[in-house]
Amino acid sequence: MPTIFRHPSSYNIYHVILRSTSGQRIFEDDEDFRKFLYILHDYQAECDFRLIAYCIMHTHVHLLVIPGKIPLGRIILRISPRFVQWYNAKYHRSGNLFRSSYFSRPVNSIRQLFTVVRYIHQNPVKAGMCSSPYDYKYSSFNDYFTNRLIDGDFMLSLISPKDFIQYNLEKNNDTCLDVDDTPKRRVTDEEAIQLMDRFSGCKNASEFQFLEVDKRTATLTKMLQSGVSLRQASRVTGVSYALVRKCRP
Repeated sequence: MPTIFRHPSSYNIYHVILRSTSGQRIFEDDEDFRKFLYILHDYQAECDFRLIAYCIMHTHVHLLVIPGKIPLGRIILRISPRFVQWYNAKYHRSGNLFRSSYFSRPVNSIRQLFTVVRYIHQNPVKAGMCSSPYDYKYSSFNDYFTNRLIDGDFMLSLISPKDFIQYNLEKNNDTCLDVDDTPKRRVTDEEAIQLMDRFSGCKNASEFQFLEVDKRTATLTKMLQSGVSLRQASRVTGVSYALVRKCRP
């Protein structure tokens, strides 16, 4: 992971995104989500950081982190490779899962802090995956003040639990550090995966990588003909955008 200058936060709080390479889908099943959360928990004491909020999406992860004595970059360098090693063994693959450099933005005001927390919890809603933060399993929203991963006391010192929940449910036009993969297409990711399965017999991106080139190309062409967008096809199959574009009918 290359060294990149990152502006310091006056509150020592950072909004971090780990994004998959080529925007491909990483988290395929419940075990994948739970493993990443387990690794986060495992490194909290060792790396001396506090977690204010999180949301694990299929293609990326949002974290709101307060580092301790260990710098943020070194924390990410421990969490990310451990998950990648486990994931590659599970899916019989090799190589990187996440982009070589993580995204981060400092939090420099209480107002910004509240905005980022709400933005993280509403990420699945804005991506069209659910209608409320209550409906998404893999964010810190549902068990915010009881989840052992989350430092709920930090937010409780600023707002009551009732007001916190109400604030996080409010409709808004918040814009924060993010990745350009919010679904804006005629079919959902789940429908795109079903199409991939129907045309190729592959249920996830890892299986799709083992297809013969001709079969992979034919499947991508059929998916695009069925209304899957170029970026969406790249994301759910793990094939680069440039190669997917060559399969346009």
